Amino acid sequence: MKNFKKAVCIATLLGSTGFMASAIAADNLAEFHGENQECDSCHMPDGELSNDSLTFENAQCVSCHGTLEEVAEETKHEHYNAHDSHFPGEVACTSCHSAHEKSMVYCDSCHSFDFDMPYTKKWERNEPSIKEMLKDKSERQAALAAAPRDTVDVVIVGSGGAGFSAAVSAVDNGAKVILVEKEPVIGGNAKLAAGGMNAAWTDQQKAKGIKDSVELMVKDTMKGGRDLNDPALVEVLTSHSKASVDWLTGMGADLNDVGRMGGASVNRSHRPTGGAGVGAHVIQVLFDNAVKRDIDMRMNTRGIEILKDDEGNVKGLLVKGMYKGYYWIKADAVVLATGGFAKNNERVAKLDPKLKGFISTNQPGATGDGIDVAENAGAATVDLQYIQAHPTLSVKGGVMVTEAVRGNGAILVNREGKRFVNEITTRDKASAAILNQTGKSAFLIFDDSVRKSLSKIDKYIGLGVVPSADSLVKLGKLESIDGKALTETVARYNTLVTSGKDTDFARPNLPRALNEGNYYAIEVTPGVHHTMGGVMIDSKSEIMDAKKQVIPGLYGAGEVTGGVHGANRLGGNAISDIVTFGRMAGENAAIYSKKN
Repeated sequence: MKNFKKAVCIATLLGSTGFMASAIAADNLAEFHGENQECDSCHMPDGELSNDSLTFENAQCVSCHGTLEEVAEETKHEHYNAHDSHFPGEVACTSCHSAHEKSMVYCDSCHSFDFDMPYTKKWERNEPSIKEMLKDKSERQAALAAAPRDTVDVVIVGSGGAGFSAAVSAVDNGAKVILVEKEPVIGGNAKLAAGGMNAAWTDQQKAKGIKDSVELMVKDTMKGGRDLNDPALVEVLTSHSKASVDWLTGMGADLNDVGRMGGASVNRSHRPTGGAGVGAHVIQVLFDNAVKRDIDMRMNTRGIEILKDDEGNVKGLLVKGMYKGYYWIKADAVVLATGGFAKNNERVAKLDPKLKGFISTNQPGATGDGIDVAENAGAATVDLQYIQAHPTLSVKGGVMVTEAVRGNGAILVNREGKRFVNEITTRDKASAAILNQTGKSAFLIFDDSVRKSLSKIDKYIGLGVVPSADSLVKLGKLESIDGKALTETVARYNTLVTSGKDTDFARPNLPRALNEGNYYAIEVTPGVHHTMGGVMIDSKSEIMDAKKQVIPGLYGAGEVTGGVHGANRLGGNAISDIVTFGRMAGENAAIYSKKN
């Protein structure tokens, strides 16, 4: 039976004509499956859903289709394959494939590729805001009147790098933990991070002869943030950065490649060997360690309200499961690690009107929930007006192109075929420069030497967003760039590399000439990327109110917080931020819980 079911499933995925007539007649996956299997092929014997994560149901998908890796082999495409996913952890089939209703391709929440999947409707996000949900008291009050469904020491809200760092750290410090995540998959924005993790004077730097210091990282971070950063938080970020790298590598992370991101004085951006994307790797390592510690992880579960006792101390968290509804978890401490709000353009545009209508590089859950939850609990906010655009979002496909491509030698040119900016200046300056060009976009130009230096580039090529040619003139024709001027620009750049000094735009690093093999181009434009502002925290990751008094038992880490990055975040500082403050928040929350 299992082999027959798998044949049916795979045939449907591939569009086999032997099964397509039946598939077309059905309106959704449940109807189609019902023609070949019984309900218990997907559901538990009692017909109830297993939990909000749909653990049992997804296991049945795997029993039929095989693992995600196996399905990816069966569904190869010329350029992109939705099943060959960058998602870490255990990706749930139900993230995209719904049963009794139309499916929505989760990839479409970020990308603009043409995914061909049966029984689909257009991707949409229809969820009420936290503020709207807090106005509806009936269901909430009924849930709060009941006994808590679970009792733990610490609840973590969010499954990105900050959330997982907090969860692992809290358990290692003796706490019982539940981690909740409103999305169907783990990782937050961290799973999309490609550039690296900034850290100063690490063993990896020393092995490569790179001289760095905490003081220099402080200087770069403050300068990048226009000196509007909270110095105490910057001190924590920088002084703990090496320990954060050591902590991750001690759990199995590979952070041996060291490159440079915009605004850094030296190479300090740590990433996997060969220049692979850092974010998904770090999340996978943290997830694996969470599994080893048997941490209770609940997907499709939204944190709604911080609950307090009569003295104002945290006593738990009200959540709403997508399928199980409202319930509350009793806990001594809560860590908010919900990310920023760059995916919420309405909120972004209110704070920075010039960004109205901008596409975002973020995952769909980055809507600002954590800020609303914290404010409802009395938390103060800081620096909300500072919103960063990432300069290199691929126009084709909606793919963010890591800053490491520029750091490893790519140049930026306009349609006229000319350079116009220091490619590794800070993100705000690079974004502004691109928007001043014809068409409000530009082109990343590089050769095979750059491609070979950074394995992440092969992912972009595999997605079909990187035209290539064996000459710059031919490449220009493909992308409507002045080929003659482009040839002259690259020749000029190569002479600057030879001389060791960029006298045109003062680019501080010139890692290689562009004269090897084929040439490549990626059309890019800025996209809303990072929200520097958020909830106010102290140097222990404790969330504070407007009087700068700590809210007992409430902690924050990562992009939901403000003050670390000032007016502009340096590339590579985000992973260091989420790991450093996440780890600290988890440890301090665990210590706090032991005292209460």
